[in-house]
Amino acid sequence: MKAMGNTSRLMALVTGGAALAAVLVAPGAHAAQNTEGKASPGTSREAAARGLLPGWKLTGTGSDARFRGLAAVSRSTAWVAGSKGTVLRTSDGGRTWRDVSPPDAADLELRDIEAFDGRRAVALAIGEGEASRVLRTEDGGATWTESFRNTDPRAFFNCLTFFDSRHGLAAGDPVDGKFRVLSTADGGRSWRVLPDAGMPAALPGEAGFAASGQCLVSSGAKDVWLTTGGAETARVLHSRDRGLTWTASASTLPAGDPARGVFAVAFRDRAHGIAVGGDYRPDQASPEAAAVTGDGGRSWRQSATPPPAYRSGVTWLPYSRTAALAVGPTGTDLTLDGGRSWRTVDPGSYDTVDCTPDLGCWAAGEKGRVARLGF
Repeated sequence: MKAMGNTSRLMALVTGGAALAAVLVAPGAHAAQNTEGKASPGTSREAAARGLLPGWKLTGTGSDARFRGLAAVSRSTAWVAGSKGTVLRTSDGGRTWRDVSPPDAADLELRDIEAFDGRRAVALAIGEGEASRVLRTEDGGATWTESFRNTDPRAFFNCLTFFDSRHGLAAGDPVDGKFRVLSTADGGRSWRVLPDAGMPAALPGEAGFAASGQCLVSSGAKDVWLTTGGAETARVLHSRDRGLTWTASASTLPAGDPARGVFAVAFRDRAHGIAVGGDYRPDQASPEAAAVTGDGGRSWRQSATPPPAYRSGVTWLPYSRTAALAVGPTGTDLTLDGGRSWRTVDPGSYDTVDCTPDLGCWAAGEKGRVARLGF
């Protein structure tokens, strides 16, 4: 009977995952428009979308921080981290948010946060030298401990990821010609710089983007991917051994400028992944803002119909082999074919997005914006 119960629960979750995708492509899942395809008079595009979209529902955070760090734990619990050292946590699906910011952190730029549950989380502050730090809490943010402070003025850390509740990595820009990687084996309590013998040489001008906490992502027990930009080629680096050795592959995303590259990747297993990015400058086009891989990142194929503009965050919908969301300052896009084609389903501005196994999807961005996907 227990096995049957587990099977029934799995079937319900799979069905729910399909429902998440379905509501995003429902007839009401776009801003209200008139017959000429323009927003209806007297109604902003986003306000119209909020009224009709059975999708993103903005929550009241009471903050004006820009949240580029997001850790979705469940449909009810999520953490966000952002500018002015701000960390917020909800345990009721976003109805209320608690300010659990670390003390004396107002000068820190928190760009990534990884949470194991409603009590344990690890946050990354970015910047040159000692501005790059790792903070950890075990009591829901009531207290924080600084577990790492960068002392190398040449280093600048961008993103965190965890394979499980103990093993994780943090990645930074190149030092002495190679990307620098930190490792923890105790849940973020302590960190060490990994040897760089297995790291390929960085390209001239190559660096990472601390835009969404998704420039370093893991899948399974040992696989991890690192995204780059700023050089003549935007690359994705892959490690099969938790960061000891890496291989690099060229993506199809825009490159050749410090503002262009791969900003985020998401993998639903060791083989199938999506990369998004482009040019983050609002006055520059990003016509090739997404790519897909089916071989773990060894090769990348440009999306046939990519998102219409720069995208900084991406995530797979739970229990789907083909549905994923990408977000950026100009909207949210949905794919139903594994990243080959995308359509815009919401015009609101978000920097990062994350989903959980119990069908909880969250997005966060500028001006304190945090939303949950409802259906």
